[in-house]
Amino acid sequence: MTAIPDFSAVQAMDEADVLRAYRDRFVLPDGLIYLNGNSLGVAPKAAFTHLETAVTQEWGQDLIRSWNIAGWFDLPVTLGDRIGRLIGAAPGQTVVCDTTSINIYKALHAALALRPDRSVIVAEGDSFPTDIYVAEGVLSTRPGLSLRLEGVDAPSIQDLIDDKVAVILVNQVNYKSGELRDMAALTRKAHQHGALVVWDLCHTAGAMPVDLDGANVDLAVGCTYKYLNGGPGAPAFIYAATRHLGAINQPLSGWWGHARPFAFEKHYAAGGGIRRFLCGTQPILSMRALKGALDVWDDVDLVALRKKSLGLTDLFIALVEEKCAGHGLELETPRDHALRGSQVSFRHPHAYEIMQAAIARGVIGDFRAPSTIRFGFTPLYIGYADVWKAADILSDILATGAWKDARFAVRAAVT
Repeated sequence: MTAIPDFSAVQAMDEADVLRAYRDRFVLPDGLIYLNGNSLGVAPKAAFTHLETAVTQEWGQDLIRSWNIAGWFDLPVTLGDRIGRLIGAAPGQTVVCDTTSINIYKALHAALALRPDRSVIVAEGDSFPTDIYVAEGVLSTRPGLSLRLEGVDAPSIQDLIDDKVAVILVNQVNYKSGELRDMAALTRKAHQHGALVVWDLCHTAGAMPVDLDGANVDLAVGCTYKYLNGGPGAPAFIYAATRHLGAINQPLSGWWGHARPFAFEKHYAAGGGIRRFLCGTQPILSMRALKGALDVWDDVDLVALRKKSLGLTDLFIALVEEKCAGHGLELETPRDHALRGSQVSFRHPHAYEIMQAAIARGVIGDFRAPSTIRFGFTPLYIGYADVWKAADILSDILATGAWKDARFAVRAAVT
């Protein structure tokens, strides 16, 4: 962006926005500019409708019959296929279940079982911590395995890949910086060495087009409460490519993953296809809320979504760097479109206090230790005027030193 638009020009950008009408499908509290959809998406109105039906009719009246008549039993697969459309997965490869952490555990074990002669897991040193924690947990169950970390054992993941590597666990977008990896290139590199890749899509599903099948991905996991707006603690999803489903297994052999769960057999027999990644009884009310959230996506143009995401983040970077110059903010997010997700992060020695001051003024982002303030841009409900106003408020906080108020230094449990 070569010129910084004034507010009237920004308003005109909103008027011309092809995604503008989607904003009305969400609950947006008055007086807030919500730039935290990369942590928890806002509530879709349709989710409330689905929840009301699930509670008052399906649970309240139909009770246990709803497993059949309301389709509860098939929700993990039907919702999985709907998410599959958004992540470039053909039907039958994605299932909604459990949490991202649990699904990472399943995926890593599944990949290791497909490469029994290999002894190395590769991951990012600056990954979202749960990915590393789960990888360490997998190591504790398999003597002889080792973990190589990008940024610790070598500068890049590519440098860590050799013929001893069984599986690579990698985020498509870094949770802190917002840096976007080349999925196709890294997957191709791994396959050249006979390794498998598990992609974490927590910061890309619902934020941009993803092409798992086109990139020949092996396994992927992701959450639904960020850009997909499924609600706090909404169930996660897991993807496994069709070519692996005949031989793949995962260690959490619960009854929902059984080939015949209601035969009540004494020993486990894995179900067919993607259902074998299920474990226990699923949280139906959360799934019904997610079903409502996914209704929003039925006619979304993902190319237009990505274009607007880059427009919003370009504008925010330009405005903040102009309005907040001289106050110590350092851009952490890549400027290059090919390397950027749908968030913008800045470093500052007093990042926590600055973010708390912004939240007090109605601009909600978040803080990531030790020194990052993050702003997530969800194109379906964030407008260009929101971005302009947020940058203006941030500028005022820095110029006036409002963040120095002692109350903003008090650390809450969730940052």
